[in-house]
Amino acid sequence: MVVSGLADGLRNIFNKITRAPIMSDELRESSLKELQRALIMGDVDVKLVLDFTNNIRDRLKKEKLPKGLSQKEFFIKTVYEELVKLMGERYEPEIKPQKILLVGTYGHGKTTTTIKLAKFFMKRGLAVGAISTDTYRPAAFEQLRQLGEKLGVPVYGDPKKKDAVSILKDGLKELGKRELIIVDSAGRDSLNKELIGEIKELSKVLKPDKTYLVLGADMGQTARKQAEEFNKAVGLSGVIVTRMDSSAKGGGALSACAAAGVPITFIGTGEKMEDLDIYDPERFISKLLGYGDLPALMEKAKEVMEEEKMTPEELLEGEFTLNKFYKQLEATKKMGSFRKIMEQLGLSAKLPPEIVEESEEKMKAFKYIMDSMTKKEREDPSIINKNRIRRIATGSGRSEKDVRDLLKQYKLTKKMVSKFKGKRLPRKFQKMFKGMSLDGLGA
Repeated sequence: MVVSGLADGLRNIFNKITRAPIMSDELRESSLKELQRALIMGDVDVKLVLDFTNNIRDRLKKEKLPKGLSQKEFFIKTVYEELVKLMGERYEPEIKPQKILLVGTYGHGKTTTTIKLAKFFMKRGLAVGAISTDTYRPAAFEQLRQLGEKLGVPVYGDPKKKDAVSILKDGLKELGKRELIIVDSAGRDSLNKELIGEIKELSKVLKPDKTYLVLGADMGQTARKQAEEFNKAVGLSGVIVTRMDSSAKGGGALSACAAAGVPITFIGTGEKMEDLDIYDPERFISKLLGYGDLPALMEKAKEVMEEEKMTPEELLEGEFTLNKFYKQLEATKKMGSFRKIMEQLGLSAKLPPEIVEESEEKMKAFKYIMDSMTKKEREDPSIINKNRIRRIATGSGRSEKDVRDLLKQYKLTKKMVSKFKGKRLPRKFQKMFKGMSLDGLGA
């Protein structure tokens, strides 16, 4: 998750408060000003930021200090709760037969989101079909068709036709037996009368159960205007925010949509089909604060383990051998990048950057090297001496330095896994959040 400026700002503020001997008035005000700066740098609307900090001040004045909490802990708890409110409410998708219409302007990822949604509902047992009604972008149908083919999702479209409504009618006849149908509509440079008219015609024929606006996180606070305009024009069930992994304005976009009164439903967190998450502001804030998103990671790990015929015990318990490291590398391909997994574990801020970068760049090389090792070497890397390194390098077509790099990476990773095994929220925060639903914080 990029939003690094906001994340770093929040973590610095929390760290400064926890290190301070007492929660003085000066510390409180300086922390609130730093919060304002961090949020504004994350492209959150200034008025929302001022309201946010005023709400914190009011609560600190009016609410009694909860029993068992220090002033510092109460301050952090209040900030956390207000941050969650600022970012909207958790979304609960309906897993049932339905018709979904995706709308939006050019360049925000509607077509990719169509296939991500298809995979999301397929995982939950529904037979899904997709229809491309984009007659303005020549490659739109072909892109969706190819993605659907990889996933096993039937996609209907007719690049020869220029009437989106006619394509939709034919598509509904073709895919009428599918339990869930997703319609990828055309975009424009802006929400104009032509686009509004086309969406309304499509909606009249489709009678969608859900109409989602797809917009990029890089819109920042300007997302509010677009959400309000589309909602007024065609009526929205919610917003899907894409590119959360590559924009520093993600927090601004989420808070803007929440302020517009349009719920955020899903967020796109990467380029793979699996990179679509149900929106949960608690998880979002917990990741910003560096406590990760363990439930999401474990859900994804469970899916991968089922495909790889692995058990949770194999992946997370016992001695961390190269053999297990090998299995994790294979599973990681399906779970996302090493960086993303570390973010979900809440470890990315604690890992030296070179470890994360090296893991992503050398993952393929490491796999080739381990393929050239014996089972005994993978189970007990301590036996790998100079002669074995030379043999492994020759067998894998890699250099001896690459083999040594793997062993070094393994030792560092083993050390980190050992250090963070059974990771929980630091004890000083546990009582602060007691009774709250903080899945992402591991409480």
